[in-house]
Amino acid sequence: MSTAPFDRPDPHRPVAHLRPPRNWINDPNGLVFHDGHYHVCYQYNPYGTRHENMHWGHFRSADLLSWEPLPTALTPTPGGEDADGCFSGNAVSDGDRLIAFYSALREDRWHQPVTTATSHDGGRTFHPRGDLVVPEPPDGCTMYRDPYVWQDGTRWRMLVGAALADGRGAALLYESPDLETWTYQGPFCVAAPQPLGSGNQYTGEGWECPQYLPAASGHGALIYSAWDAHDGPRCSVALVGHETGGVFEAGAPGLLDHGPDCYAPALLRAPGDRWLLWGWSWEARDKDWAAQDGWAGTLTLPREISLSQDGSLHQQPAAELLALRGDHTVHAQGRVGADPVELGEVGRSFDLTARLGASGEAGLRLITTADGSEYLDIRLDPATGHLIVDREQASRDTRARGGSYRMPCPASQPVDLRVVVDHSIAEIFLTTTGQVLTLRFYPTGESPWRLQAHSAPGAGLGYTVDTWELLPLVVKDPSSDVEQPEKRSA
Repeated sequence: MSTAPFDRPDPHRPVAHLRPPRNWINDPNGLVFHDGHYHVCYQYNPYGTRHENMHWGHFRSADLLSWEPLPTALTPTPGGEDADGCFSGNAVSDGDRLIAFYSALREDRWHQPVTTATSHDGGRTFHPRGDLVVPEPPDGCTMYRDPYVWQDGTRWRMLVGAALADGRGAALLYESPDLETWTYQGPFCVAAPQPLGSGNQYTGEGWECPQYLPAASGHGALIYSAWDAHDGPRCSVALVGHETGGVFEAGAPGLLDHGPDCYAPALLRAPGDRWLLWGWSWEARDKDWAAQDGWAGTLTLPREISLSQDGSLHQQPAAELLALRGDHTVHAQGRVGADPVELGEVGRSFDLTARLGASGEAGLRLITTADGSEYLDIRLDPATGHLIVDREQASRDTRARGGSYRMPCPASQPVDLRVVVDHSIAEIFLTTTGQVLTLRFYPTGESPWRLQAHSAPGAGLGYTVDTWELLPLVVKDPSSDVEQPEKRSA
């Protein structure tokens, strides 16, 4: 276990985002509503802050606000099919049982075939099946991993992410009548890499963590994480289209999240035919810095995700998170021109709403040092039709990453924003269009911080801004009744 000094406050550790007390996490896994609880698992290294020793950590909640850590759900079996790691997948609720489908890693084979583990006690213990659901991938694959299983009428369906030998990425389709016997149906969707948006992102040579969201409108959304052999994970992609005869006919690809720090989003079908989504937000800082603090990675906020009649995806923070709003700390309304306007003070965790109307480049600045030298900018650029989030000056520590990121934004009308900042993560929701941009930043300044309305020379900004203190999630202390796995030798 890490020996980081956990008795001191960590200025960068989020309090309203779900993660265990220490060590490495990555992809959300096993998202399912079962027996009155939301179950959220995640890739987890119980022994350190690097991507290795992959287990599944496990939380559950009745309300998305108070969370109970459960025993580690999946642990590699020495000599077994998952001897070198229990990698990504999902879970389904079937009567009184929870079944986790996941990628079984062994270093002596190139692919990660699918296996399962089953719980009959509400997720407190899982029992691995020991063998593989699909022993061999189809011919022509060069990558194969990350099952996603869902129920469609009387049948069960499964997607597995893949890269094909001809350079295309794919989601492969299987079907089963009973969750035991699976028959390969062929590629569900396949495409060659192509550019995304106005940046340098591409749709990927391999498709990791495929997820499928069917909608009542007849549309469907295929969500996956774009991966390349030369540089690994890249971004999260959404394809909207229709399924015909087991083949998904997709329109143009788009970014699911426009920021640099959201990957491997996963879906949960909640009661009331509501869909929730969590992603993994990796660290945007030096690995040794994360190791010193004893933790790396966090899950995003749970987001409600929906598909509109026109085929556009909309994301917003889950409605339950309004209960995390504490004191109403800022209310400001007015217009800024040549000189910046101070709006008020905020803490390290806050929830902000804003309506902004800009003539020229203008927006909000979160100032995190007394001298104003460290700040995060969120601004509109009507000339290009973008919302820009700029973290180039957001940390005076050179071990933190910088950069400026954009998402499309209406240029001829005021826009509505919801911004949730939690210590080292900012999730910027463009309420007007349902888009989102996630990034990490690592301020060095002491709080309280300051909000400022700011505009470029010759520009103006009309604004209405409100902020609330963001209260922490309630997470039960795991030390008394949740066992951590012992590290096993290979």
